[in-house]
Amino acid sequence: MKYILENPVSGHIGQQKYKTTILWRNGELITDEPEKLGGKDLGPDPYTLLISSLVSCTLATLRMYIDKKELNIDEIQVSANMYLRIEKEQVVTYFDREISFGQAVEEDTVLRLQQIADECPISKILKGNAIVNTTMKTNP
Repeated sequence: MKYILENPVSGHIGQQKYKTTILWRNGELITDEPEKLGGKDLGPDPYTLLISSLVSCTLATLRMYIDKKELNIDEIQVSANMYLRIEKEQVVTYFDREISFGQAVEEDTVLRLQQIADECPISKILKGNAIVNTTMKTNP
């Protein structure tokens, strides 16, 4: 098994309700829950982080492709959101993603860029099967 990240992302929470500190390779970021859920909204909540991963991965993947193919597209914008729906007594998660360009783009190019966006690694993870393995540790 080879991990994608050289070092794992880690985090901790203290006594302040819902405020977490997430450590990543170049620093740290604060996450929190919105005030309506009892947090102080000091940082993005987990849903926002998940959707942000889809947005940033889509943007980077499209930029790589556009640059490689030397397409004349200066600006890309992506917005996304998610919702849950009960189907056949199971919760199904839907992600809506909108991609726009700051200029006119030919229809065949737009169709190809949509295919490329669907191939971004985070899109593939969200559409595929994921398994979360958890180990528990206690410090005596």
